Amino acid sequence: LTTYSMSQDQIIEIFIKIDDFCKAQAHFVSSIKPIRAGTGATRNRKAGLCPSEIMTIQVAFQLSRYRDFKAFYTQYVCVHFSHLFPGLVSYNRFGELANRCGLLYLLYLELGCKGECTGINFIDSTVVRVCHVKRIPRHKTFNGLAERSKSTMGWFYGFKLHLIINDKGELLSFYLTKGNVDDRDLTVITNMTKELFGRLIGDKGYISKALSDILFGHGIQLLTQVRKNMKTKALSNEEKLLLRKRSVIETVNDELKNVCQLEHTRHRSVNGFLLNIMASLVAYSFLPKKPSIKVDIEETRTELLADTNQLFLAA
Repeated sequence: LTTYSMSQDQIIEIFIKIDDFCKAQAHFVSSIKPIRAGTGATRNRKAGLCPSEIMTIQVAFQLSRYRDFKAFYTQYVCVHFSHLFPGLVSYNRFGELANRCGLLYLLYLELGCKGECTGINFIDSTVVRVCHVKRIPRHKTFNGLAERSKSTMGWFYGFKLHLIINDKGELLSFYLTKGNVDDRDLTVITNMTKELFGRLIGDKGYISKALSDILFGHGIQLLTQVRKNMKTKALSNEEKLLLRKRSVIETVNDELKNVCQLEHTRHRSVNGFLLNIMASLVAYSFLPKKPSIKVDIEETRTELLADTNQLFLAA
Protein backbone atom coordinates (compact mmCIF):
# COMPACT_ATOMS: atom_id res chain seq x y z
CA LEU A 1 0.00 0.00 0.00
CA THR A 2 1.15 3.55 -0.69
CA THR A 3 1.53 6.41 1.80
CA TYR A 4 -1.87 7.62 0.63
CA SER A 5 -3.62 4.57 1.99
CA MET A 6 -6.28 4.13 4.64
CA SER A 7 -6.29 1.00 6.75
CA GLN A 8 -8.82 -1.72 6.11
CA ASP A 9 -10.17 -1.32 9.63
CA GLN A 10 -10.90 2.37 9.01
CA ILE A 11 -12.87 1.62 5.85
CA ILE A 12 -14.78 -1.17 7.58
CA GLU A 13 -15.67 1.14 10.47
CA ILE A 14 -17.01 3.78 8.06
CA PHE A 15 -19.01 1.17 6.15
CA ILE A 16 -20.58 -0.33 9.29
CA LYS A 17 -21.88 3.04 10.52
CA ILE A 18 -23.23 4.07 7.12
CA ASP A 19 -24.69 0.64 6.37
CA ASP A 20 -26.48 0.50 9.74
CA PHE A 21 -28.05 3.86 8.94
CA CYS A 22 -29.07 2.74 5.44
CA LYS A 23 -30.68 -0.40 6.86
CA ALA A 24 -32.63 1.73 9.33
CA GLN A 25 -33.81 3.83 6.40
CA ALA A 26 -34.45 0.85 4.11
CA HIS A 27 -37.90 2.11 3.13
CA PHE A 28 -36.33 5.34 1.87
CA VAL A 29 -33.42 3.68 0.08
CA SER A 30 -35.75 1.28 -1.77
CA SER A 31 -37.83 4.22 -3.02
CA ILE A 32 -34.87 5.73 -4.92
CA LYS A 33 -35.29 4.71 -8.56
CA PRO A 34 -33.19 6.07 -11.43
CA ILE A 35 -34.98 7.70 -14.35
CA ARG A 36 -33.99 7.05 -17.93
CA ALA A 37 -32.69 10.25 -19.52
CA GLY A 38 -35.22 11.93 -21.81
CA THR A 39 -38.18 9.85 -20.64
CA GLY A 40 -40.27 9.39 -17.56
CA ALA A 41 -39.60 5.65 -17.41
CA THR A 42 -37.72 4.16 -14.49
CA ARG A 43 -35.00 1.55 -14.83
CA ASN A 44 -34.89 -1.63 -12.77
CA ARG A 45 -31.28 -2.49 -13.59
CA LYS A 46 -29.59 -3.76 -10.44
CA ALA A 47 -26.50 -1.82 -9.37
CA GLY A 48 -23.28 -3.62 -8.53
CA LEU A 49 -22.74 -1.43 -5.47
CA CYS A 50 -25.31 -0.66 -2.80
CA PRO A 51 -25.75 2.95 -1.56
CA SER A 52 -23.79 2.31 1.65
CA GLU A 53 -20.81 1.01 -0.37
CA ILE A 54 -20.92 4.04 -2.68
CA MET A 55 -21.02 6.45 0.25
CA THR A 56 -18.20 4.58 2.02
CA ILE A 57 -15.91 4.87 -1.01
CA GLN A 58 -16.63 8.58 -1.38
CA VAL A 59 -16.11 9.32 2.32
CA ALA A 60 -12.89 7.28 2.30
CA PHE A 61 -11.65 9.41 -0.58
CA GLN A 62 -12.36 12.63 1.34
CA LEU A 63 -10.26 11.32 4.24
CA SER A 64 -7.44 10.02 2.05
CA ARG A 65 -4.49 12.02 0.76
CA TYR A 66 -5.55 11.53 -2.83
CA ARG A 67 -6.67 14.66 -4.66
CA ASP A 68 -8.06 12.93 -7.76
CA PHE A 69 -11.05 10.64 -7.24
CA LYS A 70 -10.46 8.75 -10.49
CA ALA A 71 -6.95 7.79 -9.38
CA PHE A 72 -8.23 6.87 -5.92
CA TYR A 73 -10.96 4.64 -7.34
CA THR A 74 -9.07 2.94 -10.17
CA GLN A 75 -5.58 2.69 -8.65
CA TYR A 76 -6.40 2.21 -4.98
CA VAL A 77 -9.90 0.88 -4.31
CA CYS A 78 -10.07 -1.41 -7.34
CA VAL A 79 -6.56 -2.73 -6.68
CA HIS A 80 -6.32 -3.06 -2.89
CA PHE A 81 -9.93 -3.35 -1.70
CA SER A 82 -11.70 -5.35 -4.35
CA HIS A 83 -12.28 -8.05 -1.73
CA LEU A 84 -14.24 -5.56 0.42
CA PHE A 85 -16.35 -4.37 -2.52
CA PRO A 86 -16.95 -7.43 -4.73
CA GLY A 87 -19.44 -5.58 -6.92
CA LEU A 88 -17.05 -2.85 -8.11
CA VAL A 89 -18.10 -1.18 -11.33
CA SER A 90 -16.29 0.99 -13.84
CA TYR A 91 -15.38 4.57 -12.97
CA ASN A 92 -18.03 6.03 -15.30
CA ARG A 93 -20.71 3.73 -13.89
CA PHE A 94 -19.72 4.71 -10.35
CA GLY A 95 -20.36 8.36 -11.21
CA GLU A 96 -23.86 7.48 -12.38
CA LEU A 97 -24.60 5.50 -9.23
CA ALA A 98 -23.24 8.23 -6.95
CA ASN A 99 -25.83 10.70 -8.25
CA ARG A 100 -28.55 8.50 -6.71
CA CYS A 101 -27.17 9.03 -3.19
CA GLY A 102 -27.72 12.78 -2.92
CA LEU A 103 -30.89 12.59 -0.84
CA LEU A 104 -29.43 9.81 1.28
CA TYR A 105 -26.42 12.01 2.05
CA LEU A 106 -28.71 14.80 3.23
CA LEU A 107 -30.65 12.39 5.41
CA TYR A 108 -27.47 10.98 6.93
CA LEU A 109 -26.11 14.48 7.62
CA GLU A 110 -29.35 15.42 9.34
CA LEU A 111 -29.85 12.28 11.40
CA GLY A 112 -26.43 10.68 11.75
CA CYS A 113 -23.78 13.39 11.80
CA LYS A 114 -25.11 16.24 13.91
CA GLY A 115 -24.09 16.72 17.53
CA GLU A 116 -26.19 17.91 20.45
CA CYS A 117 -26.61 21.56 21.33
CA THR A 118 -24.88 22.29 24.65
CA GLY A 119 -25.79 25.98 24.87
CA ILE A 120 -22.36 27.05 23.59
CA ASN A 121 -22.50 27.49 19.81
CA PHE A 122 -20.01 28.98 17.36
CA ILE A 123 -20.99 30.33 13.94
CA ASP A 124 -18.89 31.24 10.93
CA SER A 125 -18.86 31.04 7.15
CA THR A 126 -16.12 29.90 4.80
CA VAL A 127 -15.78 30.54 1.09
CA VAL A 128 -15.90 27.64 -1.37
CA ARG A 129 -14.09 28.69 -4.52
CA VAL A 130 -14.95 26.93 -7.77
CA CYS A 131 -12.25 28.50 -9.93
CA HIS A 132 -9.44 31.03 -9.86
CA VAL A 133 -10.48 34.66 -10.21
CA LYS A 134 -8.64 34.99 -13.53
CA ARG A 135 -10.67 32.12 -15.03
CA ILE A 136 -14.10 33.50 -14.15
CA PRO A 137 -14.97 34.71 -17.71
CA ARG A 138 -14.49 31.24 -19.21
CA HIS A 139 -15.88 29.19 -16.33
CA LYS A 140 -19.20 27.66 -17.44
CA THR A 141 -20.04 24.89 -14.96
CA PHE A 142 -21.70 27.18 -12.39
CA ASN A 143 -23.21 29.84 -14.64
CA GLY A 144 -26.13 31.47 -12.85
CA LEU A 145 -25.29 29.74 -9.55
CA ALA A 146 -21.90 30.88 -8.29
CA GLU A 147 -21.30 34.57 -7.62
CA ARG A 148 -18.30 36.83 -7.30
CA SER A 149 -17.70 38.39 -3.88
CA LYS A 150 -14.97 39.56 -1.53
CA SER A 151 -13.84 38.05 1.76
CA THR A 152 -11.08 38.94 4.19
CA MET A 153 -8.71 36.96 1.93
CA GLY A 154 -9.66 38.87 -1.24
CA TRP A 155 -11.99 38.36 -4.20
CA PHE A 156 -13.35 34.92 -4.99
CA TYR A 157 -15.90 33.23 -7.24
CA GLY A 158 -18.09 30.52 -5.79
CA PHE A 159 -20.23 29.84 -2.76
CA LYS A 160 -20.33 30.23 1.01
CA LEU A 161 -20.74 27.43 3.50
CA HIS A 162 -22.26 28.64 6.78
CA LEU A 163 -21.56 26.43 9.78
CA ILE A 164 -22.61 26.21 13.42
CA ILE A 165 -20.73 23.92 15.81
CA ASN A 166 -20.90 23.21 19.54
CA ASP A 167 -18.04 23.43 22.03
CA LYS A 168 -17.05 19.83 21.17
CA GLY A 169 -16.46 20.68 17.51
CA GLU A 170 -19.51 18.72 16.33
CA LEU A 171 -21.64 20.04 13.47
CA LEU A 172 -25.01 21.42 14.50
CA SER A 173 -26.16 23.10 11.31
CA PHE A 174 -24.92 24.02 7.83
CA TYR A 175 -26.21 26.12 4.96
CA LEU A 176 -24.82 26.59 1.43
CA THR A 177 -25.43 29.94 -0.28
CA LYS A 178 -24.09 31.97 -3.18
CA GLY A 179 -20.85 33.78 -2.57
CA ASN A 180 -22.43 37.25 -2.37
CA VAL A 181 -24.89 36.41 0.43
CA ASP A 182 -24.26 38.37 3.62
CA ASP A 183 -23.31 36.43 6.74
CA ARG A 184 -26.10 38.27 8.60
CA ASP A 185 -28.81 37.17 6.19
CA LEU A 186 -31.90 36.66 8.35
CA THR A 187 -33.25 33.75 6.31
CA VAL A 188 -30.00 31.83 6.60
CA ILE A 189 -29.50 32.48 10.32
CA THR A 190 -33.09 31.73 11.35
CA ASN A 191 -33.09 28.43 9.42
CA MET A 192 -29.79 27.38 10.99
CA THR A 193 -30.77 28.23 14.57
CA LYS A 194 -34.23 26.64 14.75
CA GLU A 195 -33.13 23.93 17.20
CA LEU A 196 -30.46 25.89 19.11
CA PHE A 197 -30.46 27.60 22.48
CA GLY A 198 -27.97 29.40 24.71
CA ARG A 199 -25.16 31.54 23.35
CA LEU A 200 -24.15 31.96 19.71
CA ILE A 201 -20.58 33.25 19.32
CA GLY A 202 -19.53 34.86 16.04
CA ASP A 203 -17.01 37.33 14.64
CA LYS A 204 -17.53 41.03 13.92
CA GLY A 205 -19.21 40.17 10.62
CA TYR A 206 -22.33 39.15 12.55
CA ILE A 207 -22.83 42.49 14.32
CA SER A 208 -26.45 43.45 13.69
CA LYS A 209 -29.04 44.78 16.10
CA ALA A 210 -31.92 43.37 14.08
CA LEU A 211 -30.31 39.92 14.01
CA SER A 212 -29.51 40.09 17.72
CA ASP A 213 -33.11 41.01 18.58
CA ILE A 214 -34.57 38.20 16.47
CA LEU A 215 -32.25 35.60 18.00
CA PHE A 216 -32.95 36.90 21.50
CA GLY A 217 -36.65 36.38 20.85
CA HIS A 218 -35.86 32.72 20.08
CA GLY A 219 -33.88 32.25 23.28
CA ILE A 220 -30.41 32.72 21.76
CA GLN A 221 -27.88 35.33 22.87
CA LEU A 222 -25.60 36.58 20.08
CA LEU A 223 -22.06 37.32 21.28
CA THR A 224 -19.54 39.21 19.13
CA GLN A 225 -16.56 41.47 19.60
CA VAL A 226 -17.18 45.19 19.09
CA ARG A 227 -15.64 47.40 16.44
CA LYS A 228 -13.31 50.26 17.30
CA ASN A 229 -16.00 52.90 16.76
CA MET A 230 -18.51 51.12 19.05
CA LYS A 231 -19.05 51.30 22.77
CA THR A 232 -17.77 48.39 24.80
CA LYS A 233 -20.32 45.86 26.06
CA ALA A 234 -20.77 44.80 29.65
CA LEU A 235 -19.90 41.11 29.43
CA SER A 236 -19.58 38.50 32.12
CA ASN A 237 -16.29 36.71 32.70
CA GLU A 238 -17.59 33.54 31.04
CA GLU A 239 -18.70 35.47 27.96
CA LYS A 240 -15.27 37.09 27.65
CA LEU A 241 -13.66 33.67 27.82
CA LEU A 242 -15.98 32.24 25.15
CA LEU A 243 -15.19 35.12 22.79
CA ARG A 244 -11.52 34.28 23.13
CA LYS A 245 -12.27 30.69 22.11
CA ARG A 246 -14.18 31.65 18.95
CA SER A 247 -11.24 30.65 16.74
CA VAL A 248 -12.15 26.99 17.26
CA ILE A 249 -14.58 27.19 14.33
CA GLU A 250 -11.78 28.58 12.15
CA THR A 251 -9.91 25.36 12.88
CA VAL A 252 -12.99 23.37 11.82
CA ASN A 253 -13.09 25.29 8.53
CA ASP A 254 -9.40 24.56 8.01
CA GLU A 255 -9.88 20.82 8.59
CA LEU A 256 -12.83 20.73 6.21
CA LYS A 257 -10.72 22.25 3.46
CA ASN A 258 -7.30 20.71 4.05
CA VAL A 259 -8.25 17.31 5.50
CA CYS A 260 -11.73 16.57 4.12
CA GLN A 261 -11.17 18.26 0.72
CA LEU A 262 -14.19 20.54 0.88
CA GLU A 263 -12.82 22.87 -1.79
CA HIS A 264 -11.29 22.20 -5.19
CA THR A 265 -11.64 23.64 -8.70
CA ARG A 266 -12.08 20.48 -10.79
CA HIS A 267 -15.86 20.17 -10.70
CA ARG A 268 -17.51 19.19 -13.98
CA SER A 269 -21.13 19.27 -12.83
CA VAL A 270 -23.30 20.81 -10.14
CA ASN A 271 -24.28 17.35 -8.87
CA GLY A 272 -20.65 16.41 -8.39
CA PHE A 273 -20.03 19.65 -6.51
CA LEU A 274 -22.93 19.08 -4.11
CA LEU A 275 -21.92 15.45 -3.53
CA ASN A 276 -18.39 16.59 -2.71
CA ILE A 277 -19.72 19.13 -0.17
CA MET A 278 -21.91 16.54 1.55
CA ALA A 279 -19.24 13.83 1.49
CA SER A 280 -16.77 16.28 3.08
CA LEU A 281 -19.17 17.05 5.92
CA VAL A 282 -19.82 13.34 6.48
CA ALA A 283 -16.07 12.67 6.44
CA TYR A 284 -15.55 15.37 9.08
CA SER A 285 -17.97 13.55 11.39
CA PHE A 286 -15.68 10.47 11.19
CA LEU A 287 -12.58 12.32 12.34
CA PRO A 288 -11.46 10.72 15.63
CA LYS A 289 -10.45 14.03 17.18
CA LYS A 290 -12.28 17.27 16.47
CA PRO A 291 -11.29 20.81 17.49
CA SER A 292 -12.96 21.61 20.81
CA ILE A 293 -12.71 23.89 23.83
CA LYS A 294 -12.62 23.18 27.53
CA VAL A 295 -14.56 25.63 29.65
CA ASP A 296 -12.61 24.95 32.83
CA ILE A 297 -13.29 26.83 36.05
CA GLU A 298 -9.64 27.00 37.05
CA GLU A 299 -8.68 28.36 33.62
CA THR A 300 -11.37 30.98 33.93
CA ARG A 301 -10.13 32.00 37.34
CA THR A 302 -6.53 32.22 36.14
CA GLU A 303 -7.41 34.44 33.20
CA LEU A 304 -9.63 36.64 35.34
CA LEU A 305 -6.84 37.05 37.88
CA ALA A 306 -4.45 38.09 35.09
CA ASP A 307 -6.97 40.64 33.82
CA THR A 308 -7.43 42.02 37.32
CA ASN A 309 -3.68 42.40 37.79
CA GLN A 310 -3.38 44.24 34.48
CA LEU A 311 -6.13 46.65 35.45
CA PHE A 312 -4.48 47.21 38.84
CA LEU A 313 -1.12 47.98 37.23
CA ALA A 314 -2.74 50.30 34.70
CA ALA A 315 -4.46 52.22 37.49
